[in-house]
Amino acid sequence: MSECIFCQIIEKKLPCYQVYEDDLFLGFLDIYPRTIGHTVLIPKQHYRWTYDVPEFDQYWLSVLKITRAMQKSLKPNFIAYVTHGLQVAHAHIHIMPRDQKSGSEYIPEVIKLTPDKFQEIATRISSQLNQE
Repeated sequence: MSECIFCQIIEKKLPCYQVYEDDLFLGFLDIYPRTIGHTVLIPKQHYRWTYDVPEFDQYWLSVLKITRAMQKSLKPNFIAYVTHGLQVAHAHIHIMPRDQKSGSEYIPEVIKLTPDKFQEIATRISSQLNQE
């Protein structure tokens, strides 16, 4: 779908701070992060909802791989997941590492990061994935 921003990222028409990729899924930092390391995992094929993805089990196993990498690299208190998918009509799972500061808010406010900080975070998480 040419109008879908996530499809454009998959097609490399738009840049992203990539954290994870396999044959089926692509993970990258959310450009409007609510926590340090806030990652979005999307299927490479366009599906509207997370539950529409035929490889639903593999989807969540990929989330778990990213979670484990976040635990090692960012040392959060816990990691939250959101799948509502209302802002972009392409299945996606938000993976949000939470610390003491963001832990008290149900959904934290958007934080501002520099491009260098985005790249540093993406590198920290992806480097742990590459060690698996």
